Parts: sequence; structure tokens; C-alpha cells
Amino acid sequence: MKLINFRLLLKTSVAVIGICAGSLYAYADTSNPTPTAPLLMEGKHSLYQRIITRPGGVISPEPSSENSKPLEGFKVFYVYQRHKDAQGKEDWIQVGYDAQGHISGWIPEDKAITWAHTMVGAFTNPAGRERSLFLKTEQDEKQLITDPNLAQKAKELTQQALAGNSQEVIAMEPANYVDITKNFYLLPILDAQQIERPSGPPLRLLHVISAPAQTGSNQVNASPANLRNFKASLVFVMDTTVSMEPYIEQTQQAVKSIVSRIQNTAVKDNFRFGLVAYRDSLKDNPGLEYETKVYAKPDFSKPLDAINDSIASVHDAKVSSKSFDEDAIAGIKTALNDIDWDQSAGRYLILVTDAGARGADHPNSITKLGIEEIRQLAEAKGVAVFVVHLLTPAGAKNNDHQKAEKQYRELSKYGTAGSLYFPVKGGTPEAFAGVIQSISTSLLQQVSNTTGRPVAGLTPETKDAKEQAMEKQLQVVSEAMKLAYVGKEEKTAVPNVVSSYTTDRDLSNPMKKSIEVRVLLTRNQLSDLAQALQIILKTGLAGRTEPQTFFTQLRSAFAAAARDPSKIADSQQIGGMLGEYLQGLPYKSDIMNISEKDWLAMGAIAQRTILNNVESRLRLYQEYQSHPDLWVNLSGNTDPGEAVFPVPLEALP
Repeated sequence: MKLINFRLLLKTSVAVIGICAGSLYAYADTSNPTPTAPLLMEGKHSLYQRIITRPGGVISPEPSSENSKPLEGFKVFYVYQRHKDAQGKEDWIQVGYDAQGHISGWIPEDKAITWAHTMVGAFTNPAGRERSLFLKTEQDEKQLITDPNLAQKAKELTQQALAGNSQEVIAMEPANYVDITKNFYLLPILDAQQIERPSGPPLRLLHVISAPAQTGSNQVNASPANLRNFKASLVFVMDTTVSMEPYIEQTQQAVKSIVSRIQNTAVKDNFRFGLVAYRDSLKDNPGLEYETKVYAKPDFSKPLDAINDSIASVHDAKVSSKSFDEDAIAGIKTALNDIDWDQSAGRYLILVTDAGARGADHPNSITKLGIEEIRQLAEAKGVAVFVVHLLTPAGAKNNDHQKAEKQYRELSKYGTAGSLYFPVKGGTPEAFAGVIQSISTSLLQQVSNTTGRPVAGLTPETKDAKEQAMEKQLQVVSEAMKLAYVGKEEKTAVPNVVSSYTTDRDLSNPMKKSIEVRVLLTRNQLSDLAQALQIILKTGLAGRTEPQTFFTQLRSAFAAAARDPSKIADSQQIGGMLGEYLQGLPYKSDIMNISEKDWLAMGAIAQRTILNNVESRLRLYQEYQSHPDLWVNLSGNTDPGEAVFPVPLEALP
């Protein structure tokens, strides 16, 4: 079988893909000419029936072919009525482009694909792993997953597919990175099942179906000339609390050194620095002067050496904060929000600190975000977060090192590169200087390699084991940024697959994730979810002295918020009070399955942990809502509440 061509032009920013799934429906009375709302899905109270059109369809003002007009495929519609012929067989579907009663017309039933849920797949960056294979049948995929020599078998299938003579493989993942937050696409997941293997961890078998908006040949090749336009921004996020002055000076010196080295080279047009400082909440100590401060933004309109004057005035605080931990998350959030990352394809952030990050549960947390939430925001922005952790004697005295390391290893996870966490033993300024210089010059070397603009003597020819390990990680990060850039420039689309089977893991190394499972939520649904979390948080905090009344108060609060009273009254778990769009998703929730008995049994400390996590998720959703560039309207629907964003399952409550 010939391998399907996956290098497809994504003409618009949205490629809408259909799915097939069985479902039962209530049929509307077609004598009603003006239904005001779509039909509900069977057994649901708030989820409407939706379909996606097949290619070659038509749309008509009546349930017949008379006066019909051609309708392109892969358009999303709500279902308002279903018409049956004289034999009782469904033949036409009345559709509208929104849920507010705007009818578009009738389409043939056999040209509609039922969209029964919104679970979708999103490719991870392929740097550092093998490309995903899409197999013809479920049996083919099961045999592959359970093969004792999985890695070797996958390698053979890949070689056969690339040669165009594979009977099992019908498509492969694009070689470039298809970033779902930049070039939006849908890869609907029809079914997901866990497959146990003779050895090693179980794998998730995914049944997917997809089709890009349109094929085409107007592609921009990743030519050397095109790669010379690759730009990169390196932003330092520095702890500038008391005693950090020596490290500030070393960072300033590292920047000056790199600027001096590349000032007269061609790569000077491809690389810029920025610096964001953070201290702590002014509620702790107003004498700290600021909580966060942007000293310099990467600016390609200014000379490279302009950064030196911008960061010359950075200095440490003259007064101490009240706790050893500082609000590093606030500094990172400022950098993510205030820096124009869109101007750069290489997006690097280096956190420099000698202390752990203040948690979302701290009363003086500036953002109320946790480590996982800020990591999700960085991922949505396409920013790689590095952490240089100074293991100073003061940190050891405060028993801070172990806790901080755990936080920062989680924060700095980046695809197959792992955690970009670089501890500095002893925390001396001299040791720090070597680490910060090494990371900065290595990143610049990667940009030089990508653009084809060499800079002599950037990195030493001989490296110790630690430097070699660092360089290997940075190569993966750099390759990921390059693949994202080329994918965007080439408008790379998802494979042209109708229905196929794959897995969410790299077959050569199942510890690496290849497809991330997400759920497509509308703005209205995310707002609804945020409101629900606000109710849970408020009720939980108010009932700390009487936890036995939590569920009673929670039901009353949800009922007062105009939710389905009968559904709320019957809810035995928190999940029953949340939106139906969360039900049936394959993720382990912190709160969905908590019953009244569970709540009382877990005790005050565990209850507080749950509420802290709820608050962190709430802040994350507010951040998603505040970034309009993350949201996409499907099929020309201009209702802002119907815009969608693929939320990672890990970001759900």
C-alpha cells in the first residue's frame, strides 16, 4: 500500500476533522419551521448534537435536493432537526452554525459525521523521538503494541512505510512539528483503550480519524535561506532578593561577553536577550520596592548591545523578605505575559534562583498559580524553561534544597529533553558563572547551527561528562524549536488519514509521549468550569470549621448558580455537579470522584490540599481566557463564546 502523503497545505488556521461514533437521538418534529435550540444528545442536559460534513455534500433550504447548493467538507454544525423518509429512515438533517437558532439549511444524512464528544489528540514535538505510525486496522496496532520486540518491529515498519511498500502503515506523523496552538487542527479520538504488554508499561491504543482542510503544493521549503530568518530570544528571570548581587553581576557579565563575541557576526540579527527580575509580595515587606520588574525585552529593532545598558541597573534588594522561598512563579508569569514571544522561533527562559518557589497556597502568593499551572502556560507559549538552582549554604540551612529541586525539575520538563534543571553545587558565584555561561553560549551555538551562520569558538572543543549531557539536552530543545519553526513556515498539516489506529507513546521508547490527549472546550464551557471551581473553593473555605456541611452547602451553591436542580440533588460526588463535557474522559481527576464520605475521611490537611489545587486550576483557566490568541472559531462561527481551545487532560480539575 502506498503511504499517504502527509505534507499538506493548511490553507486556513483551522483544519476541521470529522469523527464517527454511535449515538441515539430524539427526532424533532419537522413541521416546526423555526426551532430555537439544537437537539440535545441522548441522556444529556446541556450537550447539543453536532456533526461534521463529509466532502461532496450539499445544503438545501428544505429536506430535499431541490434548490440545493454544494457544501464543502469538514464544516462543523449543530443539529436542529432530523427528517425521516416514508420508510422511516433518516435522510436529511437540519443544521445551524451556532446554538442560538441561526439555521443554515438541510444536508443529506449520509454526508454528515456524528461528533459525539470532543476528545482530541495533539502531537508532541517529535525532536528526540520517533515519528508516530498510523496503522490500517485495530488488530495491526494491537499486534504491534504487544510484539516482544516492539522497538525493532516499529523500526522495520517505519522503513517499509518510507519506502512506500508497507501493508499495515497508511500514514506517518509529519517530520516537522505541527503545533496545535499555532496551526490549529483536530485529530479526534474515537476510542482509547489500555493495552497490557508482555513486558514494559501498558500502552494506550487510539482510534483516530482525520482529514486536513485542503491539499496543496504551495509549500515553503526549509531552505538554508529560510532558516537564516530563524530568530531566538533568551530571557533571564532573576531572583533579585538580598544577597543575589554576585549572581546578578555574573549574569550581566555573561550577556556582555556573548554580545561582544557576536557583535560583528551575521548571527547578531538572530539573537536577543531580555531580563525580568522578581522579589516577593510587597505585603511581606514594602521595602522590597517591587514584586516583578521587566528590565529588558528582546527587541530586534534595536542593536544587540542595547541590552547592556538596559540591565546595568539591576541590583539586589536592600531588605530581606520574610520567608526563604520567593515568588519565582510571579517572575515567570511576568516574562510569559509581558515578552513578545511571537517574534521568535527559539524561545528560552532561564530562571536563576537560590530558593524554592512560593506555592499557590501561600496567603501572599502573587499569582495563586502552582508549578504545574505555570508549566502549562509556558508550554502554551512554546517557551522552554531552564532552571539554574544555586545550592547555597543558606538553602541547606533552611532545608530548602530537596523541596526546591522537586519543584524545579517539574517546572523545567520539556518534551523528550527531560527536565532542564541545572543545580550549582555550593552555590558560589564562580561555579554559577561557569553554568550560566555554558547554557547561554550553547543556546547561541544551536541558533548559529540552525541559521547556518557560524560563530567561531563559542563552545569548547573538549567537554566533560556534565557539559556533554547538557549539550545533548540543548540539542533536543533546539531541534524542537527548529521543527516548530519549519512546521509553521511550511504550514505542515496532520496526515491525510480517514480512519486509523495509533498509540500515544514512542514505540522505540514508550516512556516518551508522542500524542497528547486533550479535550476541546469552548470559552463558554471553560467559563462554566471556572465558575464551578470558584463555587467549590468558596464553599470549601467557608466550611473549614464544619466540614460535615460541605456537600450540603455545595449542592445549595450549585443550585443557586442556576444549574440543573434535579441533577445537583442526586449528585453523590463532586463530578456530578460539574459540566457534562468532563464526563467519560480518560484522566485521573483530583476531585471528580470525591464523595461526602471521602471528604470527611480525608481530614483537614488533605481537604486544604484539594482546595489549593482547585484554586491553582482556577487561575490557570483565567490565564487561558485572557489570551485571545489561544482560541479558534470553527467554521466561521463568530460567537466568541463558541471559540475553542484544546485543553490538556492534565490541566483539568
